[in-house]
Amino acid sequence: MFLLARNIQKTFAGIHALSDVSLEIRSGDIHALMGENGAGKSTLMNILAGLFQPDSGEIHLRGRPVIIKNPHDAIRKGIAMIHQELMPIPDMTVAENIALGHEPTLGMAGWIDRHAMKQEAERLLGLLGVNISATRTMRELSVAEIQTVEIARALGRNAGLLIMDEPTSAISDREVEALFAVIRTLARSGVAIVYISHKMDEIFRIADTITVLRDGKYVGTHPAVDLDKRKLISLMVGRDLTATILEDRKVHGEPVLEVNRLGKTGLFREISFNLRRGEILGVAGLMGAGRTEVMNALFGLDPADTGDIVVNKKKARIRCPADAMRLGIGMVTEDRKGCGIVPTMTVEHNTTLSALTRCCAGEFIIHKREHAIIDENIQLFGIKTSGRRQEINQLSGGNQQKVVIAKTLLTQPSIVILDEPTRGIDIGAKAEVYAIINRLAREGKAVILVSSELPEILSLTDRILVMRQGSVAAELDPRQTSQEEILKYAMPI
Repeated sequence: MFLLARNIQKTFAGIHALSDVSLEIRSGDIHALMGENGAGKSTLMNILAGLFQPDSGEIHLRGRPVIIKNPHDAIRKGIAMIHQELMPIPDMTVAENIALGHEPTLGMAGWIDRHAMKQEAERLLGLLGVNISATRTMRELSVAEIQTVEIARALGRNAGLLIMDEPTSAISDREVEALFAVIRTLARSGVAIVYISHKMDEIFRIADTITVLRDGKYVGTHPAVDLDKRKLISLMVGRDLTATILEDRKVHGEPVLEVNRLGKTGLFREISFNLRRGEILGVAGLMGAGRTEVMNALFGLDPADTGDIVVNKKKARIRCPADAMRLGIGMVTEDRKGCGIVPTMTVEHNTTLSALTRCCAGEFIIHKREHAIIDENIQLFGIKTSGRRQEINQLSGGNQQKVVIAKTLLTQPSIVILDEPTRGIDIGAKAEVYAIINRLAREGKAVILVSSELPEILSLTDRILVMRQGSVAAELDPRQTSQEEILKYAMPI
C-alpha cells in the first residue's frame, strides 16, 4: 500500500465537496478516479498534492500517518500532480517550467546548469513524442502544448505517486498513445498512478482499478475488468443515460459565413470554407494543425494577415472580439482559465459580463434583472453552485465551462464557435452540451465545433473539415467517413 486516505471531509462556501471519502492506492497500480463534475475528484487529489488541507480525516503514506502541508511537501514525500487547470509561468521557457523548483546546479556555487536543464527537458518531451523547443516561452505555446509541458514536468519529479487530472483533455491521439506508453512503463517500475478522465475509452484502455465518487461521497472501487461503460456510467450518475444520436437535420439555410483564403504567417494559410444557417460544421485535426488559430482569427482574438471574411453576404473586418460580437459571432474558447472566466469574480458577474446591456436601463445595471437572468441560466445549464454570488474559481472545471457556454449564448449570436466545448466535462454534462448544440442548429444558428474527440465530431456534425499543418486537408461527410479516414488526412505528410 503506497497511500491510504481515510474519512476525508472538505467543504467550500457551505458546500460539502467531500463527505467521509476513503481511497487506497497501491504501488504499480493504474487507478482511475471517476465521477461527474462536482463529484469531488479534483478536490481529493488537491488534498493529496498539498494544495488543500482536509477539514477532517487522515492520510497514511507507506503505512505511516502524514500531514501534507503544501505542494513542496507533497513532492518531497513522493507525490506529483498534473492539474486539470494548467499552471504555466508564461514568461519563462519550456525548460525553466519543467525544472521549476528542481533546477540542476553547477558545483558549490549553486549556479543553474542551463545546458543540463535544457537536455533534461528535451529528454522528457521526447518521451511524449512531441517536438517543442525547450527554449520557447510558455506564452508562445498553444493550450495543447502547455498541457504536454506540464505532463513532462510531472514525469521529471520521479515520484512514487503520480496524479493525472484530465491529462489528455487538450492533446491529440498521437500524444495520448505516447503518454499511455510512459504510464505503463512507470507502473511496471512500481510507480502508483491516479488517473482522472471523462474519456471512457481511455479508462478501459489504461486502468487496472476504478474508484467512483458521486456528489462528494465514495460509491465503490472495482477491478476495471469487472465493469463496462454502461455499468460505470450508472455508478457515476446514479441513472442510465441515453446515447447521443445524430439528429436528422436538413441544412437548407443561406450561407451566413464565408471564409476566403484566410492566412496568418506561421500559423495557417489559404483557409476557405462556408457555413450555412442551421448547420454544424466540425473541425478536426492534430495538435498544432491550426484549428484554434483559425477560430481565434474569426473571433478577432488574433486577426488574420490575409484573406476575406464575409458575414451575411457583407465583407467584414474583424480586428477584435467586440467587432465579432457586433456581427453576431460568439465563441467558447479552448482556454477556459485564460480567456473564458475572470477567476475572482462571481458566477453571476462572469455569466452576464458579455451581455450587460440586457441587464441595464440606460447606464445603470438593474440587479433584479441580472439576478433573474443568472438564476435562469444556473437552472438551464445545471450549474452546481451554492448561489449566484459564489466565486467562479470555487467551482469544478466542468461547472466553470457551463458558465462560459451560458455567457457566450447570452449575447444571442447567430454564429457560434465552440472550441473544445466538452473539455473537462463529465459524461452527463456532455449529453447536456450535445443537446444544446443540436438545439442551436434547430433554432437556425450556425455552429462551428472544434473537437479532438472524433466520436463527438462524427456524431454531431453535418460536415467535417480536417486540418493538417495549417491548411485544410479534406472536407468529409460524417455519414460516409470514419475515425481512421479522418486521422489519415490529419497526419503530417
